[in-house]
Amino acid sequence: MDLEAVSGDVVDVALRLHRELGPGLLESVYEMLLAGRLEAMGYAVVRQQPIDVIFDGLRFEKAFKIDLLVAGRLLIEIKSVEKLLPVHGKQLLTYLRLTKQPVGLLINFGGETLKEGLRRIVNDYRPSAPPRLRVNQSSGE
Repeated sequence: MDLEAVSGDVVDVALRLHRELGPGLLESVYEMLLAGRLEAMGYAVVRQQPIDVIFDGLRFEKAFKIDLLVAGRLLIEIKSVEKLLPVHGKQLLTYLRLTKQPVGLLINFGGETLKEGLRRIVNDYRPSAPPRLRVNQSSGE
């Protein structure tokens, strides 16, 4: 399944949800509704997927949870805060690196508009998204 098409569908559904509901609900509510709508479209969606981390030869079971995993490839981190902070993008980028996935979406339903709270984060991926939606770029890290 084309990752760009999946991302586009997620963004479209998220925009509609934000328009219909507005800000102010808990993250878990937006997560549940977004997952339900994506599943209704035929996507495989896993909520609160626990991820094990292996670091320095040690295994940490269920070290963190991915809010949504769509089509087995797209990580979605959902927030419901007044304004996204740089740490939110860094969190998702770390998740992408640890899971070796190329793309994630950071979606903040807490702002007045969803456009200001939507970030596409890439992990060594050659994206086609406009630069304003990207958190990290080829910086030679």
